[in-house]
Amino acid sequence: MGGFEEYAEYDGLGLAQLVKKKELSAAEICEEAIVRIERVNPALNAVITPLFDQARKAVQKTLPDGPFCGVPFLLKDLLSDLAGVPQTMGSKACRNYIPARDSELVKRYKQAGLVILGKTNLPEFGLLGITEPELHGPTRNPWNTDHTPGGSSGGSAAAVAGGMVPLASASDGAGSIRIPASCCGLFGLKVTRGRTPNGPLHGRTWQGAVVEHVISRSVRDSAAALDATQGPDAGAPYVIPPPQQAYLKTIEQRPKRVKIAFNTQSPIGTKVHPECSRAVEQAAGLLEELGHHVEEARPEVDGQALAKGLVILYSGEIAAVIDDLTLLLGRKARPSDVETLTWTVALLGRSFSAGQFVRAKREWELAARIMGRFHEDYDLYLTPTTAYPPVKIGELAPKPIEVALLKTINTLGLGRLLIASGVTDKLAVENLEKTPFTQLANFTGQPAMSVPLHWTADGLPCGVQFIGRYAEDATLLQLAAQLEEAQPWFDKRPPTFAEE
Repeated sequence: MGGFEEYAEYDGLGLAQLVKKKELSAAEICEEAIVRIERVNPALNAVITPLFDQARKAVQKTLPDGPFCGVPFLLKDLLSDLAGVPQTMGSKACRNYIPARDSELVKRYKQAGLVILGKTNLPEFGLLGITEPELHGPTRNPWNTDHTPGGSSGGSAAAVAGGMVPLASASDGAGSIRIPASCCGLFGLKVTRGRTPNGPLHGRTWQGAVVEHVISRSVRDSAAALDATQGPDAGAPYVIPPPQQAYLKTIEQRPKRVKIAFNTQSPIGTKVHPECSRAVEQAAGLLEELGHHVEEARPEVDGQALAKGLVILYSGEIAAVIDDLTLLLGRKARPSDVETLTWTVALLGRSFSAGQFVRAKREWELAARIMGRFHEDYDLYLTPTTAYPPVKIGELAPKPIEVALLKTINTLGLGRLLIASGVTDKLAVENLEKTPFTQLANFTGQPAMSVPLHWTADGLPCGVQFIGRYAEDATLLQLAAQLEEAQPWFDKRPPTFAEE
């Protein structure tokens, strides 16, 4: 291997301590990370833009004395603008897009001392819960390379689970941090809306559904990363109460006894795999052992209405993205510029009315009110993160006959006909069948996390999700740290890559 074979035994803060104590240099750790990426990535296809030369130059200079000084890091190839480096967003239409400056969050990552070694794979424009873009090809799950690592932050999750880096950047608009964290046996926190910055170019990304943070192996890395990045930037659309103390300090304290509602029924009435239900039931038992109050209950949100609203709002966002490609391409975008399904989604976005868009957003606001009342009785809401264990690569991809039909629809511009036929309602349910639990927190802006507490009999991870009160990210992190201590997962690594 490389010159530091104990690399995978450390989380990000652990590696940073080695650097600060001068037991290892940032350059030595960087070289070990590069060796591991070169060794592991061909099997996973997680890193799609290596930046090794830039990283080597960075560690030769004096790094900021942040909590992650000298720690290898990867950026998701979406939203995380890195000046002078291509950002494809998983689309061939964006192959030539090169941001002129760093995003605010990337600036904060660098100030924390993180060393950026590359960019990670994602589905086109982050649209799906799997990572199989036509541009870069599928990313594979380190626990079983026949299966997906989830999406849309699938490349980041696969890289962390595969031992390339201890943590990586991620974003979450409908579960895109929590789904891959669940699929890859990692910790994934979707922070409260407005907790981390998304400037200077973005405001209410996906109508406020999208937030950015990290995927990590340890809870303390997630807490420290949030300490380093939280807080609004100039012109932020949301300014929320700051934490009462550092998150890293908070997780050192034992959590108070909390009241937790749990539920394993899909909010859209679809099936839930027994392993995913079992994960929640076992978690409930563990929580009771730890002294918390746990009972079965669910909020009275209209899951079907929210699923339909998701299609309306996200298709409108993708339609706007396709329109924006004119600036990049120097001409109007054509169906051949993007994937067939992406163009169909944009076509739908142009076919819904402004009134339908507003009514869909109102469903989000209603859900937030319902959850606010629900949390008057319960501190946390526990569900499966996903309804199924990680699916196989290609399992959710459109079949050839479906692709042919979509191409016909795209060519003829039949978006309004699709809506009138009721097919879009059916698509809403089918698209969320495997992942119906995560979107609620994006609608409401609440913090939520996926915690890796269960593996199936054939060795695939199944996370459990906790949703907390608005702005109470600390409560989630504190409970996660307690669960991590009670049922450790850090040393539980994919057999294929454990020795890498």
